[in-house]
Amino acid sequence: MSDSPFSSVSTVTYSSADHEVAATAATALAARLGLPTPQPDDENEHALRVGVAGRSHWQLGPANPSDTAWMWARVGEGGRGQVAASDACYLYAFVHYVADSLSDQEKSSLRDGLQLSPAFVQNRPLFDSVLNHINRSARGFDAETHIELVARSGFTHLEVNGLASHTPHEAGRAGEYYPQFYTYCPGFNHFTFSKLTEGLYEIDYVEANMNRMKRHAAIGRKYGLKPGMLSFEPRSMPEALFERYPTLRGARVDHPFRSWMPRYVLAQDHPVAREHYREMVRNIMAAVPDLSYLSIWTNDSGAGFEHTSSLYVGRNGGPYMIREWRSHEAIARAAGESAVRWLRLIRDTAAEVNPDFEVVLRIEPFKEEHDTIIAGMGDGLTVEAPSLLVRGYELPYQHPRYPEQTSVAGSIYHTEMNDSEREQLAKWRDLGFEPKLNYSVGPSFNIEPMIGIPFPRLLHKKLKSLRDMGATAVGAFGGLTNTPVAPYWPNSEVVRAAQLSPDRPVDEVLRSAAARWAGEEHADKLVEFWGHVDEVVSYIPLVPLYGGFGFPWYRAWIRPLVPNLEAVPKAERGYYLDFMVTVCNNPMNVDLGRDVLFELFGQKEGQQMADRFDSETLPRLRSTIEAQRAYLEALEEPNPVLVDLYDRSRALLCWATTMRNITAWVAGVHGYLESDDAADRDRHLAYLQEMIDLDLENTRNLLDLWENAETEFMMVSSQGQTAYIYGEHLGDDLRKKIELTEKYRNVEPFIDPDIMWRLD
Repeated sequence: MSDSPFSSVSTVTYSSADHEVAATAATALAARLGLPTPQPDDENEHALRVGVAGRSHWQLGPANPSDTAWMWARVGEGGRGQVAASDACYLYAFVHYVADSLSDQEKSSLRDGLQLSPAFVQNRPLFDSVLNHINRSARGFDAETHIELVARSGFTHLEVNGLASHTPHEAGRAGEYYPQFYTYCPGFNHFTFSKLTEGLYEIDYVEANMNRMKRHAAIGRKYGLKPGMLSFEPRSMPEALFERYPTLRGARVDHPFRSWMPRYVLAQDHPVAREHYREMVRNIMAAVPDLSYLSIWTNDSGAGFEHTSSLYVGRNGGPYMIREWRSHEAIARAAGESAVRWLRLIRDTAAEVNPDFEVVLRIEPFKEEHDTIIAGMGDGLTVEAPSLLVRGYELPYQHPRYPEQTSVAGSIYHTEMNDSEREQLAKWRDLGFEPKLNYSVGPSFNIEPMIGIPFPRLLHKKLKSLRDMGATAVGAFGGLTNTPVAPYWPNSEVVRAAQLSPDRPVDEVLRSAAARWAGEEHADKLVEFWGHVDEVVSYIPLVPLYGGFGFPWYRAWIRPLVPNLEAVPKAERGYYLDFMVTVCNNPMNVDLGRDVLFELFGQKEGQQMADRFDSETLPRLRSTIEAQRAYLEALEEPNPVLVDLYDRSRALLCWATTMRNITAWVAGVHGYLESDDAADRDRHLAYLQEMIDLDLENTRNLLDLWENAETEFMMVSSQGQTAYIYGEHLGDDLRKKIELTEKYRNVEPFIDPDIMWRLD
């Protein structure tokens, strides 16, 4: 590092009185500079001091910082200087940035002092899929490696509540799927007991979950990250509790088309219920005293507030809130006020330990109660959403390539914030609270189960737009996915640069990362290929449900796409049917265009999306794959970074082709069934056979990639598949799909219109 502005530094130190991240950051910086392991409190006048302002016994930071949140680096003659931050949550990312990624202009400022201000005061993973939720059994995953990258990427907070077991311990009925929804966003009951709930869950299960949360909080603390929770609450309670205390029964919150037994939450206004929640929060705060927030997702997945309109079974609840004959508006107001009281109870109890504790409510489920809830925010209560313009689940943004596709807010296709967002932000600030805005950082909820798909410019554009509108608190939806097996993913570099040096051009950021990873010789070509894939991603149509989490939910890669899905005998379908988010009477079993009582898309929409895959997405993706292949073949020795991208691009082609074939299945099967013209029916049959040919070729390509590529390109469970993640026997399942597709490809198209009336 002879050309480094730190080349004159011989000693790095930190204060033993400082936050523990000072030691972590100083050690990381010394290692990066090739210097000895730092010793605390080294008074060498030429030492480079690392720490958090106000925590060290040294005076750290600029004399007159221009912002309340800042990062500061100065290196004078003889290597004397400091690397510091106003808050522990900025320091670790900053030391890596100054060691690895400074622009030439920033390097030239080091002698006099370089001050940077974070773009966002709060930037947290939201639904950290691999650390805590649906993909926490992913093979190759290491929690500390992941948490270190979360900190290095410029995040300020860390979700810490995940189950220790592969699947949740939740009671259910044989044949229903619903208990598995408790595997993500686990609520209070899975981490502690109250006097009310003692004995309802196994004590070793609860203790294991709590120990895991404490362990992850401790790792995050080492890197300066502030711990928090994401939970579905108020969550349903085991039926044994209501058999004991029937007057505590509150709202029914299960999904009628996924659950075979009713599930209820506590009557949230009952004094006994309120004391239960106080006790639970106090127990959790005792275990993790620096817990800084609770993000609440609700009215879904076995959770909900009483008498709110978006409960699966409609407005309902216990007897303590609503009397008969109230108007719709009066009920909505009472339900909203009660929800705010519950949120306030959680906030005030947690604030007994951490006065800065926040409760953050995901606002989309509350279309009718929206205004009442917003009026109750402030003083530690706030909301989060992909857009401040949401009211219910209607999201006011369009696909950038396909304007007729709407409700894309928060997804990878949502790259710019509308000007009216700024006006809404000002209104909510006037009410006394700072909302949180969500953005997509990776494949979760977008391109599942992929890992490491680059779309750095789309991501940078979104982060810049959030900053430009004045947002100060943001959440990265889905988290960074399985980072230990995606070491060359540029999206995390973009997040760090957008947070620490937001005015720096994205091309500089990408060029710097590419040179470090692939070497100067290949850096420009790697950036070019990242750009190709980034463009491809922008041309992927948003296929309802499948383009979110439905791809693994409905086993898209391993289901035979034959014209009559039930032509395959049930005994032969078990390899995929047993792990689908479905029950016997779900139309999804027989129709790829429907799920429960929803039509996802019909014949016309399916045809339009298939055509766009054919004309826009797949040609671009095949073109960059060919370019990558040609470049690799011309090298004397393989470059591991370029090989990694090549494998991920080929995997993305398999994914996108499957998505295309799902839309084509709906177009062809529905087109056949909806037509009375013989020639038109023959056209649809031919179209379906062309789709099947493509799907067989694609499945064989995926099987080859699975068996021969060294790159871990998708989420794979090390413990066993669930509906959210594929298992290690994917190769066998792909062979089974090929066998069944060839055997049943010529059956006549059919969809049982009466499937919802089945009993088994």
